Amino acid sequence: MPKRPKSPCKHPNCPNVSDGPYCDAHAKANPERPSAASRGYDSRWRKARKHYLNRHPLCVRCEQAGRVVPGTVVDHKIPHRGQRSLFWDEDNWQTLCKPCHDRKTRLEDQRPVY
Repeated sequence: MPKRPKSPCKHPNCPNVSDGPYCDAHAKANPERPSAASRGYDSRWRKARKHYLNRHPLCVRCEQAGRVVPGTVVDHKIPHRGQRSLFWDEDNWQTLCKPCHDRKTRLEDQRPVY
């Protein structure tokens, strides 16, 4: 089977190419993100997510704006940052459509909560 072509390093302004997201020079400075399963998004989460979306099918942000849009993402209102009790607290969950979730995540990443 042919090998996948090398891709540009994701480090800003790096001209190198690599088999992974970063070249050898930048790989250690940018450790890869742990897998979704190791961050808690396992089969238990998928079942809970499906059940929650069945009970709360509409995007709450779109609903507040007077639009009826199906939700596809169960979002943590307060980022759990690995805190298991906050991760599983359904009062901390909300249904969002992908555009609303992406917007919320982008804003949170600009202003991290510690």
